[in-house]
Amino acid sequence: MTPSDASSAASSPDSPSAPGGGPSSAPGPGRWSDLDRPPLNAAALRRALVEPAGLWTSLEVVPSTGSTNTDLAARAAELSEGAVLVAEEQTAGRGRLDRSWTAPARSGLFFSVLLEPTGVPVEQWGWLPLLAGVATAEAVARTAGVDTALKWPNDVLVTVEGEERKTGGILAERAGDGIVVGIGLNVTLSADELPVPGAGSLALAKAAGTDRDPLLRAVLRSLEAWYGHWRAAGGDAARSGVLEAYTAGCATLGRRVRADLPGGREVVGRAEALDADGRLVIVTDGGGRETVGAGDVVHLRGER
Repeated sequence: MTPSDASSAASSPDSPSAPGGGPSSAPGPGRWSDLDRPPLNAAALRRALVEPAGLWTSLEVVPSTGSTNTDLAARAAELSEGAVLVAEEQTAGRGRLDRSWTAPARSGLFFSVLLEPTGVPVEQWGWLPLLAGVATAEAVARTAGVDTALKWPNDVLVTVEGEERKTGGILAERAGDGIVVGIGLNVTLSADELPVPGAGSLALAKAAGTDRDPLLRAVLRSLEAWYGHWRAAGGDAARSGVLEAYTAGCATLGRRVRADLPGGREVVGRAEALDADGRLVIVTDGGGRETVGAGDVVHLRGER
């Protein structure tokens, strides 16, 4: 996959249930240790999101796990499309390039969904993490009342004290006949809880609302809508509106960047556009054009 090895913010679950099975007999330790970070209500989320005619077919919230992507991928063969796994704490969350991403329990949204886009050519599946980025940024802006932007391929950015900060991201991985898309979003992290200096959170961005329940509902509903448009268009990013929406919300386009590519090579220039496969087109300093499908893109500060 090309941009489908996008980025991820990882951590946390909700109601007292075990990662692979039914409810546990008692709440996990420290479940109410932080009253400003209450657990999600799994039953209420299922009532709101799991509907006979909808995409989401099951929703499970676990207190803690290593990686929701890993767990959901391992169970993909026994689950229906639309399975959702949420974790209140993720202890081995992975982002792009195998980077780790951790956060305190219940400080964010950390979940994975199973999608099986039958009827869509596999070569178009690389658009799924970009589509998830559009859905997440749109839902967060609407529900939390903050401006959001996308950094190619899939970091979700907010502004903290005048500076772009990563508050979330996406990691998509093949699983059997489908694909698992993991989404992570830092919600209430304080400055001293940030996993890396360049990270951010909705709270630090002065969000109007940081209640995780409506945020999760909004992201999943937005993802369902965009996924439906994309599938109806046969995976065509242009006809489905995904390409236009991503381009409009992408902070990478139009600015000077450095792309660190596999093998130690780097490309420096102006990020001009996305191609039909979702890859980044860079006009290099030498006047050439290079298409980047995998790598780490750095926004060069103060340069557009």
